[in-house]
Amino acid sequence: MANLFRRPDYQSDATQFLNQLNQNDPELAARRLAARSTLWEPKMPEPDFQTGFSVGRVAQKPYVYFSNEKTDS
Repeated sequence: MANLFRRPDYQSDATQFLNQLNQNDPELAARRLAARSTLWEPKMPEPDFQTGFSVGRVAQKPYVYFSNEKTDS
């Protein structure tokens, strides 16, 4: 027996637009995932950059908030 009070499922205009866009361009999902991977997937740094970072490293002082500068008091 069908429910007499059931309304049809509501879809907003934005949802209808996205569904229509996906139907019109089936390759859109694959292109979207490829573009996402270029921006958000973590990549290992290139070895040249890594060696440059390690060469340019400066030793941190034991207490970084204390300076050895003398002030006139």
